[in-house]
This record gives sequence, C-alpha cells and structure tokens, in this order.
Amino acid sequence: MSSSNAVHLHGRNPEGNEMDYESSNSHEDSGEEALELEEDEDDSDDEDIEEDESEGVTDTRIAAQIARLLQGRVRFRDTIFRLSNGNGGFIELGGPPRRRQRLPTQDADPIPSLAGQELMRSGDFGANELQSYGAGGASKKTSGQTLSRRLLEREIGSYTGERARILNQLMAQSMLPSSKADFIIHYDARSYSGQFSEDGNFFYSCSQDFRVRMYDTSNPYEWKYYKTVDYIGGRWTITDACLSPDNRYLAYSSITSRVFLANTSPGDGEMIPLEFSHGVGHGRNRSAMDSRYGIWSIRFSGDGREIVAGASDNCLYVFDIETRTPLLRLQGHTEDVNAVCYGDTNSPHILYSGSDDTTIKVWDRRSMADGREVGVFTGHTEGLTYVDSKGDGRYVLSNSKDQTMKLWDIRKMMDPNRFDSLPEKNYTTGFDYREETYDGSPTKHPQDCSLVTYRGHSVHRTLIRCHFSPPTSTGSRYLYTGSADGEVKIYNLDATVAGTIDVNVATMDSRPIERNSNSRWSNADWGDNTKAWKTCVRDVSWHPSAPVLATTSWNGYGLTTGTVSLHSWNGRGRGKSLGAANGKVNARKYNAEMKSELYDSDPEEWENEDEED
Repeated sequence: MSSSNAVHLHGRNPEGNEMDYESSNSHEDSGEEALELEEDEDDSDDEDIEEDESEGVTDTRIAAQIARLLQGRVRFRDTIFRLSNGNGGFIELGGPPRRRQRLPTQDADPIPSLAGQELMRSGDFGANELQSYGAGGASKKTSGQTLSRRLLEREIGSYTGERARILNQLMAQSMLPSSKADFIIHYDARSYSGQFSEDGNFFYSCSQDFRVRMYDTSNPYEWKYYKTVDYIGGRWTITDACLSPDNRYLAYSSITSRVFLANTSPGDGEMIPLEFSHGVGHGRNRSAMDSRYGIWSIRFSGDGREIVAGASDNCLYVFDIETRTPLLRLQGHTEDVNAVCYGDTNSPHILYSGSDDTTIKVWDRRSMADGREVGVFTGHTEGLTYVDSKGDGRYVLSNSKDQTMKLWDIRKMMDPNRFDSLPEKNYTTGFDYREETYDGSPTKHPQDCSLVTYRGHSVHRTLIRCHFSPPTSTGSRYLYTGSADGEVKIYNLDATVAGTIDVNVATMDSRPIERNSNSRWSNADWGDNTKAWKTCVRDVSWHPSAPVLATTSWNGYGLTTGTVSLHSWNGRGRGKSLGAANGKVNARKYNAEMKSELYDSDPEEWENEDEED
C-alpha cells in the first residue's frame, strides 16, 4: 500500500517540530524505518480493536496498526512489515526503499542568462535604456545617468510622448528598496504570508495563531491597523490568504477543507465559511473534497466569482462562491498540490498548479472533456513551494526545494502525452527540506523546459514564496523571493542579482528576549538549540506604485515569533545590505495593532502587560 494514501490532520505538526505541516507523501524517501501512528482528534477514530481469537490473531497492537494503516492514519516509510497470517505464513506490507534516480551530469544554466537578456530587451518586462542624441546625430545610451539627472531632464521636458513614459519607467526601475527598515511589526506567533492589494491601499498578514490582521496602507509609509479576523477550527496554521479583486473580501485557509471569507470593511464582522467538502458522499457531488484532507493554497479568479485551491490529496478544486459549491476537482498530480494560481487576471480559464511531484501543470477549463491537464512544465528536481503568474496568460514563476526559482513560458510547456512517455519523471533526492540541508550540486534536468533558472536564495524550512515585481512601477522588470537565510533576493531577468535586502540584520534584537522566553513554539527545529536571533523570510510583497517592499518572516530568538518589516528606497545602496548602525535597530517598532508603547517600555513592564492580558 502506497504511503501517498496517508493523511494527517492534527493540531500539531506530525513531524514533532515546528516546520510546515505536510502529509506523509512529501518525504516518503526519507530513509527512516519507522511506522508512525498518529492520534486523530475525532473520538470516533480512537476506538480500540479487540482481539479476534477465532482468527488466531492475539496481538491487539498489530491489529490496531493494520486498521489504522487501512484507514489512512499511518505514516509508512520504506519499511517491510512481515505479519503472521495465523497459518504459519507471513503477509508482507510495504516494500524496499525506492532507488533514488541519479540526475545525469549536465552543466547548469550560465549566468547571465542569454534567454533572460532577450526578455529584458523584449519590452515585456520593463523599459530599456533610451538613446540620447548629440551633435551630428550620434547616439549614446543613457544607462550611466543618475536619478537626479533623469529628474532634471523630466523637469525641463527633454523627452516627450513615449520617450517621456520610458524615462519615468527607468526612474521607477532604479528605486530598489533597501535593507534599512522603516518600521517593524512584531507578532507573538510565526508569520506565514502577507500581501498588498492590487491598488496598494490594503495589506494583510497571516500568523500561526490563526489570525489575519488587516492594515490601511493608503499611505504606504504610514500604516494603520484596523481589523483582525480568526480562523475557527484551524489546524497548525493559516496556510494561505487572498484578496478579492475589489478588496471587499479576504479568503483564508488552513489544513482543513474549509475556507473562510471575511468582509474587509472595518465595522463589518461578516465571516462566511466555504465548505469545499460540501456535497461529498452518497454520490451527490464528485467535485467535492474529502474533509480528511487540507488546503495549502488558494486564489481568487479575476472576476472574483470563484476560488481555486490546491490540497493535500494531490488535487486542485474550483469553488463557486455564489452557490457555495465545488465546481471542479482536477486530478493529475501524484503528490500534494502546494501552490495554485490563475494564468490571466482577466480570465478564469487557465490555471497553474505546483506540486511536490516536482511539476507544474497547466489546466484549460475550456478543454476539460477528458479531465486532464493541457500541458506540463518540467525542470525542477524537488517539490514546488510556490507559483506566481505574471497575469498575462503567458509567463509563470515558480520556487522549489531544489533551491532554484524558474521562469516559464506557456508556449514552451510539454505535451502531457509526451510527459507520460518519459522513462524517468522524478529526480528528487529524497531530502527533507524542513530539517536537512540540500546538498545537490547545480545541475540541469534533462527535460527542463524553463526559460531562465535563478539561484542564490535558500528554500528550506517552509514553503517560501516568489513573485514578479509590480507591472505599474517596475514593469515586472524584476523577480524576487524570500529566503531561509533571512534575506530577500531581487533578480534581474537574466538571473543576475539586482539587490539583496537583509531582513535578519534589519530586525536583529528588535524585541526583548523576555517577551517570548516561555513561548510554546519550539526553537529546536532550527537545529542548534540556541536562542540566537534568526530570520526566515517566507513571503514578500512589493507595493504596486511606491518603491516599498514588505517582508513577512519567521524570526526572533530561536525563530519562535514573526514580523512584517517595511523597506523603502532611500537612495542608498540600491537594495544592498546596509547593516544596523552601532548594532542597534533604528526602525520604528510596533506590536500587531501598530501600537508602539509596548516596545518603548522595559522588558519588565512588557511582561506585566502580558500578565494583565
């Protein structure tokens, strides 16, 4: 029996540490020879199995293990179980460890990437340098001009029409946010995701305490907290959240089959549960989700009428909000679907899904007669952690546990029939990204159909996210990602690094250690059992119209708490690491509700405030 059938939905991580919760199929090649039994919260699942003397089975514990295995409640790792059948023979369950396929030795893509340079010149990703014309009509590129020179040329009207637009675009592209933080918002639980709305007037952040905080960011430099909503009955953490296109509703999920829809208006407490398992059983709705599984990723459609979700049962689901009914159940992946998104902001037809099976699959709802994907992107050698669409129906970006980010063009996707005929589809090493360090050398998948590969960031510990830079301010000129080493990496299209934001340095020691010395979140999972300040940047969001970037991180002493930090362009260093002056953080420091008084007092007073709460 395959371990891919096992699922665990509990209030704590099944691995016993504080990493992202995942079903057992994520690491079936871990090499541990153990049969792990999981407690189920449902009392009905905890009934003891009595001995059956008539069958000759006297070991109640063995019988209980088999029953739990058949119910999908057992983790099954590379183990052969030989059980007596009562007649002198044996029944074997499981099998020998699957051999890890060795990736053929191939050179990694060169940096800078020629394909990336072509994209930079294409006009699809931001503006290219203007040509200035001097005496005799000689042309000269303007790449050496400073921002002040460009501002002067704009003021005196050196360029008009299309050239003026390009000049403005070039100025915006040069304003990369820096490592220096404007302010830091502290949370008493790890922060998992945070994003600006498309118009930049709203920001939300999700934490492991099952709360989503909402902020008014109409002034991107001066935020105002105004609302918190809770996820009721969540498991482990809030896994994802997404704003409706009109900003009226926020959808957020946990490792359950339920998504909550909350009104974002300050005085409106409306909170609507969307049951993705609605209609399951008795043959009523085959598109419904089994409630034993959980949701990892959600996205609104461009018209705000549907939500797509990726789940731990290897499927993705399309849910109709008006009728509150699952419309589609798409099967095609062989492991968890960690990330989903729509391909076009103006159409609900094209869907992308990224899975632990190392592939991205493309779905077109206009041709779903056979229920299959229309294309496959191959090139990653470990599971996917995130996918993001440029919104033009053509380009998609992905992050992976193989420590790479890749850019894809839908025109280069692989035909699913060709994919099915490949002699080998999976080149995973079997490492556990939550606890182990990736030691794979930079090599290229023999069937890699990506455009550009980006290396230099760390994808460990959690499902780290990546994005296109905003089309309005930067023309999607850059690609950027969080990183487990506490940094934000900003890449040019050609895979060179445009800038690095050191969030660990920016937030270092920005809260008293006494604040969370008794935290229930363990620090042992980081591997050193220390209380040193650490940071893992899980999500990043670039403001759509201002040179401002917000990071959402796990950090603190022993990586036990969370922050959102704001980084803006200040004319110093183009996003390079600046460090903290005299070892101290000068950024403004707030709690989750943007109140600073808790952080202006000494640790003793801070602890007293906690006791009063």
